[in-house]
Amino acid sequence: MRQAKILYDNVICGLLTETDDGEFTFKYEDAYVNHYPSQFITFTMPVRNKEYKEKRLFPFFEGLIPEGWLLDIASKNWKINTNDRMGLLLACCQNCIGAVSVQPIQMKDE
Repeated sequence: MRQAKILYDNVICGLLTETDDGEFTFKYEDAYVNHYPSQFITFTMPVRNKEYKEKRLFPFFEGLIPEGWLLDIASKNWKINTNDRMGLLLACCQNCIGAVSVQPIQMKDE
């Protein structure tokens, strides 16, 4: 299992998880829902208490991953397979352009 805190304007807004089965969940933090009910990270994922689930990485997060020559450089430098979308997101998206950033959470067994 891999996880990341998702920040919006440097405020933790939610938790992105890739399960051991390869499924993905995103859940807004309760405090974020209470304080920023209309400040969503994307139109397709409005702020709510219920978690979002997908069999693939959510399109919004896919869009944060570099493409082209920058993806090639990131993949080679960090030795991450280009099909490992969560790995690329965790490695490359800590300082994204825009309001959203990804902060990897180190699991105890890593």
